[in-house]
Amino acid sequence: MAPKRKGPLQSLQRETDDVRKMVDALEHDAAQPSGRDEADALQRCAQLLSTVEDQLRTAEKLTKADEPAPVGNYERRKQEEEERLRGLHARLRAVQRGIKPAEAPQPSTSGKARSTSGPGEVGESEEEDSEEEDESQEEEVVEEEEDDEDGEEEEEDDNDNDGGVSDLARPETQKKTLSYIALSTFKGEQDGDLAIEMGDVLQILSKNADGWWLAQDSKGDKGLVPKTYLKAQTEQEVEEEESEEEGDEIDKESKSKSKSPHSNWDAVRKAITEIDATDVLSAMGAIPAGFRPSTLSKLLDEGVTFRGSRYIQPELSQSNLSFKDLFLDPDTGKVRARSSRVCLSVSLWTCRMVPSPGVGLQVLSRHVRLCAFNGSQVLSNIHTVRATYNPKSAKTWSFSPRMSGQLSSLLDGDCFLRCDSDSPDLGILFELGVTYIRNSTGEQGDLSCGWAFLKLFDASGAPVPLRTYELTLHGGTPYETDVEMDPSMTRRAGAGSVFQQMMASRKVPKLVVKLRTPNHRNMSHLNLLPDTLVGSVCSVHLLALYRQLLADTLLLDRVTMQNADLICSSVLATFPEVLDQSDLLDALRSSWENAEKNLKRSEKRDMSILKREFVRVYMDYVFPLFYSAEMPGPRWADEEVANQRARIIFNANPNILSLDHAHQPFDISQVTYDLLISARH
Repeated sequence: MAPKRKGPLQSLQRETDDVRKMVDALEHDAAQPSGRDEADALQRCAQLLSTVEDQLRTAEKLTKADEPAPVGNYERRKQEEEERLRGLHARLRAVQRGIKPAEAPQPSTSGKARSTSGPGEVGESEEEDSEEEDESQEEEVVEEEEDDEDGEEEEEDDNDNDGGVSDLARPETQKKTLSYIALSTFKGEQDGDLAIEMGDVLQILSKNADGWWLAQDSKGDKGLVPKTYLKAQTEQEVEEEESEEEGDEIDKESKSKSKSPHSNWDAVRKAITEIDATDVLSAMGAIPAGFRPSTLSKLLDEGVTFRGSRYIQPELSQSNLSFKDLFLDPDTGKVRARSSRVCLSVSLWTCRMVPSPGVGLQVLSRHVRLCAFNGSQVLSNIHTVRATYNPKSAKTWSFSPRMSGQLSSLLDGDCFLRCDSDSPDLGILFELGVTYIRNSTGEQGDLSCGWAFLKLFDASGAPVPLRTYELTLHGGTPYETDVEMDPSMTRRAGAGSVFQQMMASRKVPKLVVKLRTPNHRNMSHLNLLPDTLVGSVCSVHLLALYRQLLADTLLLDRVTMQNADLICSSVLATFPEVLDQSDLLDALRSSWENAEKNLKRSEKRDMSILKREFVRVYMDYVFPLFYSAEMPGPRWADEEVANQRARIIFNANPNILSLDHAHQPFDISQVTYDLLISARH
């Protein structure tokens, strides 16, 4: 039965099936003894090579997060699809060299084994294996939700089916599908475990549903190893064989094909042998088994979609003729308060037993990113809180509550979350991450050190209690639920006496957070904000003042509600960017605190005076910093840039607009607010 879902992986599988049929036809035509048009065959071969190369690149870039719905055994299916494409590429290379892989010998009646020297027999075995893989792919797409135990039965069936094919005639990629390489050293925790060293090549004899696989090493010893310590070795073996066995042949071929406009083998070879940076670090033993590239950091790097500067903007209604979340109270002239489905204060307390990266990596930042999440989609902006770290307690991260004065809001562990999503699975996603730099290459990247999901509503739809939660950290990405940070630790926690289980559970990585209702003052400010927003509590009063200025300008000062002309307002034009630059937000917060001290009690209750003073402080201390020629652009986890920006901000004063300071060339966007571009649709 055809699957209902059409995800990227399934689409790639169908495209590969189509290419395989065209390769079969090309092999058949190339094998004809007469009437063969070599120029036409070469052109078709080059076109198919280019198609396979593109599909290989597409396959390597696919991730589980791209799928519209959960896919069982995703990584194995993706790997098998890549092997199919490499097999097709090998067949096309054979055709291009003049070999006839589709020419099959007549069945022998003497029962003798097939000769391995005949190219026709190798092509026939590859074709049979490709058909077997196609049938296996179709069965797996239909049975997506099978568990690991069912997957083991399918694998045993595939092995039984392969029994009729000679080992000598079977393609190399088929023989190595059960070969794995150890990513890290595992000494064994209990009787029956197999001790392995990093780099050992293992044969997997069976795959258990609990994640512990029965393996055999090169010495013949057998035992259990955690699956997260292993990586399929097919790509590495292909690379070694091509470099060792083909040798001079590849050099000659690359030289001859570099002159041919129909060959892109060099690009394909690079795509095949390219290894993800995380895989390299895992093989080096530089990161624990559960670490992955940071999912939320990647989303932040893709643009402003998940940044606070976008979510602080007003949202247009469905007709685009009014606003959905910004209204004025006609009696008071202030922004009308709006309640959201979720409005909570979230305090980060500590992270315990967090694994640390190994040697060879310098950690530039330890942080937690949080957002509203429903299990499949990020529903809000992504907010980042940096953790403090003591080298004497390497596995403990701490957070600072209630920031004030000159202290950075980036360290503020007291956050707020507003979200108006009606999803029954609405919750908070926490991702622990590190920004690192490799000492050997200088390469910088972001890794996830584990994630946790706190669901905010129970099965009946009632809100969860507001209390302190100890959340167990999971390995992998938020779209994977079966990856453990440390499989051996989890196994020990579930075995032995009650005391041993208690001691082992204390070593499981956990994040401690507290949910509570915001106090009355903060709640009054939060209700003036957009329906969905995540941020630091220390900046709530500034966001509320900005929303009041926004409402006055958009709802009172415009000639008509249908007028979309440019609005002259430097504050509205640049303030959202302050949310993406925490040091500028700190400068505004500190300057506003000093200005408030000089206001009388009666002036603090007068909204018109507060708005006027807020604009003055912003234009004197923050706005000039945006366009100062001396101010470097923000760079995450770059200490040198951060120190340079801090010196300029600290020395800023109202005279920064004088002729003594250099500024960037003037642009109209610096002082104008474009409603059509800025408002969310």
